Order: sequence, then C-alpha cells, then structure tokens
Amino acid sequence: MQLIVSGKNLEVSDWLKDYAEKKVGKLDRHLPSLTEARVELALEKTKNVQQSQVVQVTLRSNGTILRGEERSSDFTVAIDAVVNKLQKQIERFKNKRSRSRAHAEPTPLPTAVAAPPVEVEAEPQIVRTKHFRVTMMTAEEAIEQMELLGHNFFVFANREHGKVNILYRRNDGNYGLIEPEL
Repeated sequence: MQLIVSGKNLEVSDWLKDYAEKKVGKLDRHLPSLTEARVELALEKTKNVQQSQVVQVTLRSNGTILRGEERSSDFTVAIDAVVNKLQKQIERFKNKRSRSRAHAEPTPLPTAVAAPPVEVEAEPQIVRTKHFRVTMMTAEEAIEQMELLGHNFFVFANREHGKVNILYRRNDGNYGLIEPEL
C-alpha cells in the first residue's frame, strides 16, 4: 500500500507523519486490497479552536474509494478518530460486498470530491474542475459507493442502459436518480 501524508497550511513534522503512517498503515490489516492511502492534515482558521485541526483520509482499494474526515484541537486525536471511523466503514464495506456480490464483482466508480464552499463577495465562479473515469454499475452499487464516500451525490454510468446518471440523497433520507436526456 502506498501511503502519502501531506499538510495544508502547515509543515508536517516527522513525528506527526510517523504517527499518521503508523495508525493509517494498520488499516491494511482490515482490507488487504488497499492500494493507496492519502492523509491530509490541515490547519483551518475557525471560530471554534476545538475544530481547527482537520485530518482527511482517502483510501483506494481496487477502484473503491473510502473517505473519512475528523476535526479536533489535536491532530493525534483526529487521526485516531478518523482511523476508527474508517475501520467501521471497511467492515460495512466488506459485509455488504460479501452479501450482495456473491455472483459477480463489478468495478466500482471513482468519484469526484466536492470542493469546500468558498465565501466570495463577487459572483460565484468555478474554482475547481475534476476529471474521473466513469464505470458501469447498477443504481444499488452506486448507492453503496456514495454511502462509503459520505457524499450527497454520485455520478455513474448505469449498467442497465449505458447512460450517465446522477444519484443524490433527498432531504427525507431517500434517494433520487437523475437520468439526463440529450
């Protein structure tokens, strides 16, 4: 597994990098197919100092992406919390995969991560563009992938008719599916 530790708005000390590598490296035991782990440590200016240190971990495993984020006043506490969160996600992922994919294992779709909201006084503009490979999957598989990522929407190619669809979480807790027509 390739492990990448980076900092945003701070210089990551060797001790903190080693701590993150040690803790996140243990996730490989729970999901041996992990190919990459990215750990981003960020120091944000917030009103609440207890939420100023952010740890975001993105795991890649055979096309599946698992993501966790935690905030704290201490990076070590946030790292421990995000590792615990990801361990639970991995267990959920393994259980769902073993139950629902007994017949065939389709390739899940990597997805774009929404850019954080930016406060601007002028007219809003596109500040980030992401490109990603779209893989064929069913709507149920797209729901599973969206839940694993913790996103509110997910773009995928529907295996049933070969068209790009957008899956989103509704305010009532259910899901909506947008099937664009050109």
